[in-house]
Amino acid sequence: MFFWKTTSGIAALSFAMVLTVSAGCKQSGGGKSSFPVVDIVTSAGTIRAELWPDKAPKTVANFLEYADEGFYDETVFHRCIRGFMIQGGGFTGQLQKKPTRGKIINEADSGLRNVSGTLSMARESAPHSATSQFFINTVDNPKLDHVDTTDAGWGYCVFGQVISGMDVVHAIELAPTVGREAKGMPANPVIIKTIRRVGGPKKPTVAPAKTKTDSPA
Repeated sequence: MFFWKTTSGIAALSFAMVLTVSAGCKQSGGGKSSFPVVDIVTSAGTIRAELWPDKAPKTVANFLEYADEGFYDETVFHRCIRGFMIQGGGFTGQLQKKPTRGKIINEADSGLRNVSGTLSMARESAPHSATSQFFINTVDNPKLDHVDTTDAGWGYCVFGQVISGMDVVHAIELAPTVGREAKGMPANPVIIKTIRRVGGPKKPTVAPAKTKTDSPA
């Protein structure tokens, strides 16, 4: 079960805009060209995002590993809360939870903030419990920021920002939902078709193992 803070208290279940591109660059603290860029291709359109390994190296590496292996293909944005965020990357279109790798360290203490358009990691109530699920902030969410190292204060790790496709993000955010509004489950599935690298450093390649040969007689 994943948790987030809202103005009315704590809501439960799997968690969960751009200020400007220039504001995102200020947050990341580096040049755009050297950062990984991914396309999140959805049934509502394509969202392009820049990731910030200089600020959240373990988080970005984890996200890209899932993306490179095709884990996110045909998953869904299963929670869309108006005036808050859209969350996905953990469930199939039939709302079956996908098995994940181990939990990762929370890097929310990087100084990055959960402002509109940023990508952050969803997690359980324990600070260091994120796996594959992520969310995109559709407004500034300062209550999700790192405050201290207590369980309540750790916050949610920002690791990138949307650089194009916020219209798609908003369309997903405003999708009609079913059930209680706090759950934010789209009435019609919003499919993540693929997440793929389209810029920045290339996917690391692993050199083939050398074949052992006998020494000359």
